[in-house]
Amino acid sequence: MGKITILLFTLLLFSACTPESTQMPTPINHSKRAQELQKANILNNKGVHAYQQKEYKKAISYYLKSIAIKEYLLGKEDLNTATSYNNIGLIYKQTREYKKSFAYLNKALEVRKRLLGASNSQTAESYNNLGTLYATMGEADKAINLTHKTIEIKNNIIQKERSDVAISYTNLAVLEEIQGNNMASIQYHMKALKINREIFGEEHAITQNNYKNIAQLYFALQQYEKAKEFASHITKEETILEDINIVEPYIE
Repeated sequence: MGKITILLFTLLLFSACTPESTQMPTPINHSKRAQELQKANILNNKGVHAYQQKEYKKAISYYLKSIAIKEYLLGKEDLNTATSYNNIGLIYKQTREYKKSFAYLNKALEVRKRLLGASNSQTAESYNNLGTLYATMGEADKAINLTHKTIEIKNNIIQKERSDVAISYTNLAVLEEIQGNNMASIQYHMKALKINREIFGEEHAITQNNYKNIAQLYFALQQYEKAKEFASHITKEETILEDINIVEPYIE
């Protein structure tokens, strides 16, 4: 009566990330490679610090050195490299070198879209950064379009996270039922139901399954009116009310 599902997690922005290599252009000694990557990440972090201090020329110098190492060791199609593309693009925006800013921000976007997909928080960040660049350049239509894309992705991420929370509540409900704690199980199913009803609506199979699980648990507790109340929401043809056995006991 319920299935345990696994959650996913995501990551974010503007510091050196752990390398996720998609291409290895040149063979290199493992120890030497690790040292060079550490150097690139240190340069990246120095670039962040210089940017925060508004020392933009110094920040650009650090990032260019970091990018050169990352492109050599990791290639251009790598999330770590894309992080530096994004960062230097933001700095070029501050120095009003808009063509350079666009080139690097767009590079970061393309890498993130290819490696992470169009519905990832880092992809949304890139759309947002390009949108703010266009706004700075006075190209409001392009800025609006990219900002809409950012909002759409973030809304989808929020919805996915809420859906994952509902899955976790359902998992807890199943575990509590296994332990014989039916009332605790009902409470977790109710939490999952509230989220799923808001995201998917009453008719969705996930929401319908929440209603069925709650009705079955109330029936097991001999709380027949409650069982009927939740069973009354089950409208899907594949979910037959007789399956829940909502029948008043015969009392002589």
